[in-house]
Amino acid sequence: MKSIILIAAPAAGKGTEAALLKKDYGMPHISTGDMLREKAAEDSDLGRDINYKINNGIFVSDDLIIDILKERIQKEDCDNGYILDGFPRNVEQASEYQKMLEELNKDLGIVIVIDIDKNIAASRIAGRLSCPNCKEVYNTNSKELVPKKEGICDKCGEKLVKRADDNEETYLDRYNTYIEKTSPLIDYYDKLGVLYHVNGNYGKDSTHEQIKKILGD
Repeated sequence: MKSIILIAAPAAGKGTEAALLKKDYGMPHISTGDMLREKAAEDSDLGRDINYKINNGIFVSDDLIIDILKERIQKEDCDNGYILDGFPRNVEQASEYQKMLEELNKDLGIVIVIDIDKNIAASRIAGRLSCPNCKEVYNTNSKELVPKKEGICDKCGEKLVKRADDNEETYLDRYNTYIEKTSPLIDYYDKLGVLYHVNGNYGKDSTHEQIKKILGD
């Protein structure tokens, strides 16, 4: 199985889709956002700096992200491919990532763009909750993603939390940054012949079925 890069605007469902792909295909889900939040929780100057940037919608330096990612994908569970969620965010990161893959003799794989309407994404962000333990994502504004017990993770029973950056003001900043910096990746990967689009407006089941068809092909 080839590695998969997921690209989408905030709240389009990258994390949810990655979890479904992991379940179906046994590939590790690598979320650079989760890795950075783990660092942000550390009581250190670096941790506090990352925490400030995350909470204010500011990108962490490319060099730091690349170093963390390089260490992760060299682990044994990534030998047969992995799902990359939240990286690369811009063409510069994509170029550095490509150099890293060549250095490690790893294949790029395929890139899937989850297209979503801005207003639909905004409504999702308002209801999003996540599990701090197992990283499962829920949403009180989506019938598909409402937890069975209010405020409690279905998988591990941990109390669900709302991320500090899941608010309307930060969302708009993140969305605008996506349009400015991340969307040019579509052209970048399209020219490499590895890009696919799916419609993410109709919920996780529809998105997942579209991606399964791509992988089947």
